[in-house]
Amino acid sequence: MSSQPRQQGGEQISLDTLTPQQLSAVKKQLDEEVEHLSTSYAQLAAAQNKFKECLRVVTAGETYFDEKKPIMVPLTNSLYVKGRLSDPSRVIVDVGTGFYVEKDTKDAATFYQEKVKELQGNIQGLEAIVQGKTQNLRLVEEVLRQKVLAQGQGQQQQAAA
Repeated sequence: MSSQPRQQGGEQISLDTLTPQQLSAVKKQLDEEVEHLSTSYAQLAAAQNKFKECLRVVTAGETYFDEKKPIMVPLTNSLYVKGRLSDPSRVIVDVGTGFYVEKDTKDAATFYQEKVKELQGNIQGLEAIVQGKTQNLRLVEEVLRQKVLAQGQGQQQQAAA
């Protein structure tokens, strides 16, 4: 196990040369980074699930929806109204930042499949970063623990002398 975690710029820091206070500061920074990255990971996973659900609805929609059958149309996250589809083979797709585009169900399914695939790549990349940061955090914690124990033993030896 190396005591030199990689920084974002690619430089290495020898943990053996840092004081316990400096190690605590590095640990705190890594804790914050891991927490932030874990939150981002959860948000990406939630977005991916949303797109998967949209894909499921679009692919099942043409056979499931009927022009005569009423549906619930979302106006907000918690407000829905009854409506009817004028053409079950055409849907409105949220393409981001408040823009909507009308697409046929095949194009909408392709759009959502690409979004799911793109997010999967982002999730995998972020997962690798989180694992690296977590490994660095464990290494810093171990070196800090060793230094605190060594410092405590040195104080006991001074007190005994």
